[in-house]
Amino acid sequence: MPWKCGIDGCGAVFEDVEATVVHQATEHERRECKVCGTVVPDGYLAIRHAFTEHSRAEYVRAYGASSEAVREREELLEEIESVADMQAIATELKR
Repeated sequence: MPWKCGIDGCGAVFEDVEATVVHQATEHERRECKVCGTVVPDGYLAIRHAFTEHSRAEYVRAYGASSEAVREREELLEEIESVADMQAIATELKR
């Protein structure tokens, strides 16, 4: 199944999720977390940071997110994490 980058209408398509995450981390601007100020890669890694480092309530307050937006991101995280080889992503990002 092809994976599509959803950042700012980028639309680049990749054969696997790992290539998509690496693309997001290396080809798009980093973002500052509105909760803690940490600068993180955009896309999946930014969402993962927000949802693993902060509570849902902190995320909603900082980003003005609706419950629908939160559910959408949680579903995306679950989908990616069910198929992604996180070690392969980490190895690729260290290069």
